[in-house]
Amino acid sequence: MPATYASRHHGLLDLPALRKRAKRLLKALKNNEADEARAQLCALGLSGPDYRLADTQWLVAREAGFASWPKLIAHADRVAFSARHPDFAATGEAAVQHWRCGNDIEHSLRTAGFSGAFHMFDDPMVMGPVPALAEDEYWSVRAAYVQQAFGLSARDIAQRQAPQRVALAQLNAGSELVLWCEADAYDQLFLIRVLASLSSVPRRLELIEIAQVPGVQRFIGIGQLAPDLLAWLWPQRRPLGEDALALAREAWRAYTASNPNEWAGLAARPHPVLPLLGPALARQLQELPGIDDGLSLTQRLVLRILAAEGELAAGKVFGHLMMRYEPLPYLGDLMFHTLLQPLIHAPRPLLSEAPGDDWRQRPLRLTALGEQVLLGRSNWLDQSPADRWVGGVPIVADQSPWVVSTDGEVGRR
Repeated sequence: MPATYASRHHGLLDLPALRKRAKRLLKALKNNEADEARAQLCALGLSGPDYRLADTQWLVAREAGFASWPKLIAHADRVAFSARHPDFAATGEAAVQHWRCGNDIEHSLRTAGFSGAFHMFDDPMVMGPVPALAEDEYWSVRAAYVQQAFGLSARDIAQRQAPQRVALAQLNAGSELVLWCEADAYDQLFLIRVLASLSSVPRRLELIEIAQVPGVQRFIGIGQLAPDLLAWLWPQRRPLGEDALALAREAWRAYTASNPNEWAGLAARPHPVLPLLGPALARQLQELPGIDDGLSLTQRLVLRILAAEGELAAGKVFGHLMMRYEPLPYLGDLMFHTLLQPLIHAPRPLLSEAPGDDWRQRPLRLTALGEQVLLGRSNWLDQSPADRWVGGVPIVADQSPWVVSTDGEVGRR
């Protein structure tokens, strides 16, 4: 009995067989066969002739009774999780708001049986201006940056920001929050941003926070974990009180200030109530220009990778950065692409990029100036780089910008 129809008899999906069926259908379509499948796809608005695997997966999912392939996969994941954990229940979780700096765990939470509300707050505060402004003006500044940096439309950004702003504004004394974070600056800035927005400790305020996971060789983020691991993390949550809110307000004020001295002071101290905050602030502080070369740490690491590897596709540079070089991985691939642009398109660039349709496949290599800056024989700030921001600190090369030493000391150039 074919897997598609067998599942309707006993309810258990045979995913390997379904995947194979989708691949066979795609091959048949490319060979001008599978007329019935072609007719079905045409009826669904996919007239071809250049079909993709996603198209035949969609068709296979509909044959199995699902609206889409992702919904089929989600169902199979939930069934498998329930079979492994028949007694699992996220105790007292139904009324909770799960807050996360992206949507990377929402599917896994649902798979594991979590039923509380999910709120995404994904403003990439590790990039662009994050100045101390009134709320409406702040969001306007962030929208303008995201639009410019990622090429999104104003409408898309407004639609993305609106639910996040509403959810943040609606937090009150009766709210029940669980925040999911890891150790990097992207997450820790999300954490202090949300905590600093609270006027008082709500009825329930808990934090799930991890820096590493046993058995994971290179832990990058909670989003890489299987649903079983989220169930394992749930009992490890801990309550936060007024001391955490006070620290978050202090840290947010320091990060959004135009003078980074208070930020540097916080980065140099331990904070038992939020133990991962200090190291994250210290890492983010290194995005200020280095005192010796004028480079942010991310820029410096990119140059080091290319010096070690030679000419390399941008996607592979990103892979090396995330898996070997970056001490606290925080970048997504599109964020990385955005951060490359000032190094490539400067009047005197540090990197050269070969043409190509997909930026990930475009080879990068150091220019002669890039080699000189990496060796400390030239300072990037002397080459008229584009203006940029780190938190609330504007970096304008010819206006005595703030710089940082490798041990976290800040001062004017």
